[in-house]
Amino acid sequence: MRTLIYTAFLSLDGVIDSPGGGPAETHRSAGWTFNDIEFQPEVYELKGREQEEASALMLGRVSYEAFAPVWPTMTEEFAGYNAMPKYVVSTTLSEDDLVDNWGETTILRSLDEVAKLKDTEGGPIIVHGSANLCRDLADAGLIDRYHLLVFPVLLGAGKRMFSESDVNKTKLALIESESYSNGIQKLVYDVVH
Repeated sequence: MRTLIYTAFLSLDGVIDSPGGGPAETHRSAGWTFNDIEFQPEVYELKGREQEEASALMLGRVSYEAFAPVWPTMTEEFAGYNAMPKYVVSTTLSEDDLVDNWGETTILRSLDEVAKLKDTEGGPIIVHGSANLCRDLADAGLIDRYHLLVFPVLLGAGKRMFSESDVNKTKLALIESESYSNGIQKLVYDVVH
């Protein structure tokens, strides 16, 4: 069984929306990760490790449409992600909507198909961005691990990491943590099944 890992830049009030900004983001705090917080390379060590350890990348449609025109051109920064298979969870995306310069990409039409993928042999699958997908995966109990970089900001606006659905309690086990002098905290949790 494969491990499904959700990775996120997270504000203290639970926003994962638009950490780098972008044309689709409309709230005033878009681009919040790099606006007022001192950059320290060691904070992002986890992001490099994710590329080395993951065997596939999963995205929701909105994140796919944002990343697909950009990430394939970032050959140094995202070499690992560019080389690995991608899975896009979408009910509306068609094969014609996929870019042809980003390697093998498979469209999954449901959470049942995500669960079937998890039951196959292979290494970890990493999920980036994809706020709606994250909430759906968490509510369905499909996420196995969280890689969080928690930023010392309260944004108020933006997409939240977790839904407000009345789901069963999920217990987490902290397996790695570190605090940095710029206020960012790294928190890695395994979901206790």
